[in-house]
Parts: sequence; C-alpha cells; structure tokens
Amino acid sequence: MNTVTVYTTTRCPYCVMLKNFLGDQKIPFKEVNVEKNPEIMNHIVTKTGQMGVPQTEINGQWVVGYDPNNIMMALRK
Repeated sequence: MNTVTVYTTTRCPYCVMLKNFLGDQKIPFKEVNVEKNPEIMNHIVTKTGQMGVPQTEINGQWVVGYDPNNIMMALRK
C-alpha cells in the first residue's frame, strides 16, 4: 500500500494539476496545505532543500513539482 502526501498552497496551479492527475489515476493521497501550517513548510525545506510546491512524499521518497513520470516511478518501487 502506497502512502502519498501532497504538500500544496491555495493558489498553486501545478498543485491542482497534480491532484487532478492523482485523482485520474485513482491514487489515494492526503493533501497538506502548507499555507495553513508554515512549520510543515520548514520541515519540507529541511528534507528536500526546495521551497516550491507541489511536493509529494511517496513512501518516504520525495518528488518535487508536477512530475507525473517520477511520481509513477516512485509508486512502482
């Protein structure tokens, strides 16, 4: 069973594209809006070194940005 968490902000078009992609692929995910919890953004920056969203954690592996190919590869591991 894959654990997928998508870190987003409210006005991020790539976040919407990513959530739509996961929905179309029938991949369940948890969404965390980092605007509502800035401490979580600090945690992500510590993990990935990246400030931008979306960032997706799949079974402990990070995919930065809207990157369907790497998301699908991470899900197959």
